[in-house]
Amino acid sequence: MADSDQGEALTRTSGVLLSRMSGSTVVVTLNRPDRANALDDELMDALADLWTAVAANRSVRCVIVTGAGRAFCSGADASTLAGSRGGLGDTARQELDFLPGHRLAVPVIAAVNGVCAGGGLHFVSDADICISGRSARFLDPHVSVGNVTALEPIMLRLRMRADVLARMVLLGREEILDATAAERAGLVSEIVPDADLLPRALGLAEAVGRNSPEAVRLSRRVLRSFEERLWGADLDLGWELVRRHRAHPDATEGPQAFLDKRTPRWSVE
Repeated sequence: MADSDQGEALTRTSGVLLSRMSGSTVVVTLNRPDRANALDDELMDALADLWTAVAANRSVRCVIVTGAGRAFCSGADASTLAGSRGGLGDTARQELDFLPGHRLAVPVIAAVNGVCAGGGLHFVSDADICISGRSARFLDPHVSVGNVTALEPIMLRLRMRADVLARMVLLGREEILDATAAERAGLVSEIVPDADLLPRALGLAEAVGRNSPEAVRLSRRVLRSFEERLWGADLDLGWELVRRHRAHPDATEGPQAFLDKRTPRWSVE
């Protein structure tokens, strides 16, 4: 298939996921603004399918991930957590199939606009470069809704200050980092005015595209291989604990209480 035909395969103009080519860059937009771009099975499946198409296109040099509306990604959809979700991955790698980092050979830039919470942090930890707008906010509310946070913190551990990460993990929704605090902690590398976020991300992607594609690919491979060796076993342990905890009453009580807008009734053991 010609690259021009493959480029058309990367264009999505409607649905829960939007994508378009800008030069040699694929701009990907999570498109559930009415749900703060929360992750559900439909969106995660669409992302996984898109990365397959991107990987097959030899003209792509970089990928940008951002969100539609006023949020980047609010994490897993509470209605999904409150119910019985099917299709769980057997391993952490399978579960994270909706992320581009391990699926692609080209750099990924996360352009965080607005709230990035819970599972939205996957895109931050997975990205090679993360920048944010001034209105960005970061938090990990898993424990506040009765769920284990494991995969996101493990992957973030090499990207940010350990003490700040521990506060996010243990305080849940009570600990919110604004853009300045996130930059100070190493969560993002640059803050720009909200209106300049996507143009700046495109500028970075264009700079990547001016370099030797093969040199970029191999250099990136070294960095990611190093990280994956460090947290690979712990990531699978984390996923095992997440799956095990799904049988605990708190795992469904927390999301249901959130949907009902009431205080959760935690079990006491």
